[in-house]
Amino acid sequence: QVQLVESGGGSVQAGGSLRLSCAASGYTNSYYMGWFREAPGKQREGVATINSYTTALYAASVQGRFTISRDNAKNTLYLQMNSLKPEDTAMYYCAVSRIFSLRPSDVNYWGQGTQVTVSS
Repeated sequence: QVQLVESGGGSVQAGGSLRLSCAASGYTNSYYMGWFREAPGKQREGVATINSYTTALYAASVQGRFTISRDNAKNTLYLQMNSLKPEDTAMYYCAVSRIFSLRPSDVNYWGQGTQVTVSS
């Protein structure tokens, strides 16, 4: 069983930065870990995912602005978000998958989410 706890969300002005963290319990080193988000009135979407090393996949909307990374020794996943835009406002969820995918349907475990709000 894997449990995921996100932190680091908050409110920031457009152009600002935030760093999200996700502390995992249970063995996750052989899984893909990723970030998803869900804005009000919209479907949950994949933001970024990473394998056990450094190979990552990003949604086009965040490519070049967000960076995903993981520290396997600490069992922690990160998302560095720069040049934030109002359209990045959403609940951000940490996730664990057995597939290298940005599809929410491929996720095996979810965190409870952390809110990110970007004002213009």
